[in-house]
Amino acid sequence: MLKGISPLISPELLKTLDEMGHGDTIVFADAHFPAASMNANVIRADGILIPDLLKAVMPLFELDSYIDHPVSMMDPVPGDQLDTDYISICRSITAHSIEFIERFAFYEKSKHAFAVVQSGETRKYGNILLQKGVTPIQ
Repeated sequence: MLKGISPLISPELLKTLDEMGHGDTIVFADAHFPAASMNANVIRADGILIPDLLKAVMPLFELDSYIDHPVSMMDPVPGDQLDTDYISICRSITAHSIEFIERFAFYEKSKHAFAVVQSGETRKYGNILLQKGVTPIQ
């Protein structure tokens, strides 16, 4: 255990977050997401919900301030809708607007992400892509 690091963050996830550079992306995917067929670097977070993962990760992770949408979500297919609480959770982590990406375009972006974190989230369209920024010097 490390002081100040949530126990929800596995050693593998902590290492991945540290290895990511400016502009790299990471996907926090729901339990339904085809993670293994989208990306070779899949980190399992079974049983952990994405809001809890975000709460644990965001104090350690700087979002990219040089782009308009450092947070993206999968857009639902026509006839479906996103959970409004889930949208609010995502909006709480960024001052920027959230980009909504069509399902298959989101899959394509996931293929090029640094990693995909497969969570235990069961909400439909519970998939978020974050783009890492530069950590400010303190």
